[in-house]
Parts: sequence; C-alpha cells; structure tokens
Amino acid sequence: MKKLHVVSLGCSKNLVDSEVMLAKLQDYTITSNLGEADVIIINTCGFIEAAKKESLSHIFEALNERKKGALLVASGCLVARYAKEIKEMIPEIDILTGVSDYNKIDSMIANKQDSIRNEVYLQQDEQRIITGSNIHAYIKISEGCNQTCSFCAIPSFKGKLQSRSIDSILKEIDNLSKQGFKDISFIAQDTSSFLRDKGINDGLLKLINAIDAQGALSSARILYLYPSSTDIDLLDAIAKSNIFQNYYDMPIQHISNKVLNHMQRSSKDVIKLLEYMKKIPNSFVRSSVIVGYPTEKEEDFNELCDFLESFKFDRLNIFEYSKEEGTKAGNLEEIPRKIRTQRINKIKKIVSKIEKNKFSNMLNKEIECIIEGKSAISSHFYSARDKRWAKDIDGEILVNDGEYNDVGYYNVRITQCKDNILVGSIVNK
Repeated sequence: MKKLHVVSLGCSKNLVDSEVMLAKLQDYTITSNLGEADVIIINTCGFIEAAKKESLSHIFEALNERKKGALLVASGCLVARYAKEIKEMIPEIDILTGVSDYNKIDSMIANKQDSIRNEVYLQQDEQRIITGSNIHAYIKISEGCNQTCSFCAIPSFKGKLQSRSIDSILKEIDNLSKQGFKDISFIAQDTSSFLRDKGINDGLLKLINAIDAQGALSSARILYLYPSSTDIDLLDAIAKSNIFQNYYDMPIQHISNKVLNHMQRSSKDVIKLLEYMKKIPNSFVRSSVIVGYPTEKEEDFNELCDFLESFKFDRLNIFEYSKEEGTKAGNLEEIPRKIRTQRINKIKKIVSKIEKNKFSNMLNKEIECIIEGKSAISSHFYSARDKRWAKDIDGEILVNDGEYNDVGYYNVRITQCKDNILVGSIVNK
C-alpha cells in the first residue's frame, strides 16, 4: 500500500481541511516518516510573515528529503494567496491547490493536476478522518469573512462570509457523536457572524439552541467571536446552554479607541461585553491582542497594558504586528522592531504574572475534566484539561493518581502547581 505524509500548518480551520483530504486518501497508509512517503501534502498557512516562512520551510524540507518519484502537493492559504509566485519560484512542486478543492485531492493526485480557483471550500457532508483525539473534534461552521480589518489579508483570498446550513452541521455532529466524539470546538474566521450572509443576524444563537435540542454532545465551545457581531443575547445563550461551556473567546486586538479605529475594528461595547462575560458564573475568557500596530503610540500601548493588568484574561494570545501586502495597514510606516520587541516583552510579563496566579488559584480545587489518554510529556501521566478549555491552547493538567478507565469525563482534584504545571488526581468518572 502506498504511504502518505501530511503536514497541516496554521490554525484549527486548516486542520479540518487536512482531515477532509485524509478521508479522501484512505487507500494510503499514513506515515510520519517524510522520506518513505509516496505522496507528501503540505497544507500551508499564509496569514502572517512567520507562518509563510514556516510553510516554505516545510516545502523545501520535503523537496530535499522526499524519495525518488514521491509526489509533493502544496495546498492551503499560502498557495491560494501566492499561487503564481510559488509556481515560478518552486517549479519542483508537483501539484498546487489553494483553498477550494480539498474534497477533490484524490482526483488531483491521480491526474497529477493543479487546481487553483478563486473559490473557497465549504464542507457540507464530506467525511473526515479526525486526528489528535478520540473524543474532541473541530467543526467549521463558515468560511470567509465580511470584516475589513486593516491588518488582515484573509478576505483577499478566502472571500466573503459563506455559512453552512444548520442542518448540515447537525448532521456532522450526529455522525461524529456516533464515532465517540462528544467534545466539539466550533470554528470560523468570525463565528458570531454565522448566517449573516443569509440575512439572519442571530444565526449562532439559533445554532446553539439547535445543538442543545439535538442533545448529541457532552460539551462544546465556540472560538473566535467578533466584537461587533456579538451581543448580550448570544453570551446569555452560551451561559444557559447545557452543552456549551461558558467559554468566551473574543479577540479584541487592542483596547485603545484610536488604534481600533485605524484597525477598522469597532470599539463600541467591547469593554461592556468583556465585563459581562467575566461576571457569568464559571466563565473562562480568552482574547488576542496585536502589539506594535503602526499607529500605536506609547500612550496607546500603556492603555493596553493597564487594561490587561486590570481585566486579567484567563488566557491571552499575543501577536506582534505583521506587515502584509494587500492590506490597508501594509502601506503604513512600521514601528521599529526594537520598540515592538520591548512592548511584546512587557505584555508577556504581564500575562505571565496573571496566568501564574490563575493556575495557583486552582490548587486543591475539584474540576470537571476531559482526559484523553497518556500525556506527551511523560508516559507516567495522563493528559487532562478543564472541560471548559479548548484543546491544545489553554493548558494541560497532568494526572498521576486515581482510577482511569478510558478517554472521557472525570472529576480531578488539583494537588500540585509549580511553574504553571498542574498535577491532579482522579476523584471519580
């Protein structure tokens, strides 16, 4: 049987697309050894400069290490954004495909044919091979984005918002649930705008209610709420749900009104929404910020620092501004790298202190967790996470005591906390 090696880069949305390709290529045996693969797929990310460099690095590695006759496929965002340039710069790539035809990868490989179209692939009823978990899966509810953030190039190659139907999502949930996947993270570029392309402003709220009524899942969470398309009714729907965790992931990017206006992001009600989330019992609030945006003055940066210190997000992603061609902000003069680095380091210190306190406060508490098997850190530990937490990004609880039967939901008591490493013991399943 021929062997397949797949590298999925970037976000969880890319991972879903990679899983669609895996399902189309079930005649292949998956191998982690690049050098023995007959087909190599690099599903690229092209969001920011660092991601582009990482994608190209994997492509060149594959070219250098592939065996004679092996087919190299480059797919995804980087290809969609720079197909012409990549074809000219790296003609050794056998097949190029962007973000439109993941479900046709088998025929592309069979015919050794490129497929670059100005469309985006929106999964409906295709099968996927879920990777990385026996209980958790991602479900993508839409593609594209109607927002006009000045720093983001995604709409230029993924286009406008295109939402799936609620029925197609419920069908996928039913299928995954029957396979044992009971914990789902719902994702999109802008989840809170779900169905707005169909003229429905409360689409995500309707989806939450439909999933609750279906009752096929044990837990779920929503990633990437957008401030201007999020309201109190949506936050309440999440809080009232028996399935959706009180998990609020809303990237704010900044807090200075001046910077937000330059970013072409609404500053209206952002703090009000955040404060409301924080007051919801047992809530977990995550966000993202961009540091070093071209118009960010010292006073804007200080305002951001003050807000982060006072609000104390449960988790925070920190991104250094990346200049991207084709964006409005890409025409602005950049802040010197030295200043950007200084600002990033200051923010990291603030976040590190807050997270240390958050983890310390979990000591001796009993938490409902999901245990997914052995930890990658050591075979002596099982890997658990707070049921509210998103997989891989919010942390891990190492379990070394108690009765473990199989992947599933357990009550875990936190017994140790050192250097943001949590250790716990199972109380019961």
